[in-house]
Amino acid sequence: MDTTQPGDAAPGDALATEIAAGFANMRLTEARRHVFLCTGPECCAREAGLATWAALKAACAAEAGGTALRTKADCLRVCAGGSWVVVYPEGVWYGGVTPERMARIVREHVVGGVPVAEWVARTRPLSGAA
Repeated sequence: MDTTQPGDAAPGDALATEIAAGFANMRLTEARRHVFLCTGPECCAREAGLATWAALKAACAAEAGGTALRTKADCLRVCAGGSWVVVYPEGVWYGGVTPERMARIVREHVVGGVPVAEWVARTRPLSGAA
């Protein structure tokens, strides 16, 4: 059975080797959750969004041990009351996220698996159905 994936390296294929290294570096196979953060400027001041991004990176490095992927976005389409964070696979949306709140969200939800109920704005898991 062939277990190769798109982007797996073939002998002598430098691009495929680079792609495989990228996936290994992000520790994709260890990921249990994916955190998306809007950094503004529509929903919040860009500086506030970037400060929350720095807090997300630090909290993931300190507490998540490679079990969380993180993605910085310019817009999650809410455009008010941010910074906005959505955590998958649960599809939990948090608004008004500050660096201090981000640390707690990572600790309790991303690592611990329990959403921070008092800050949840919406929950909409993606079903994966086509």
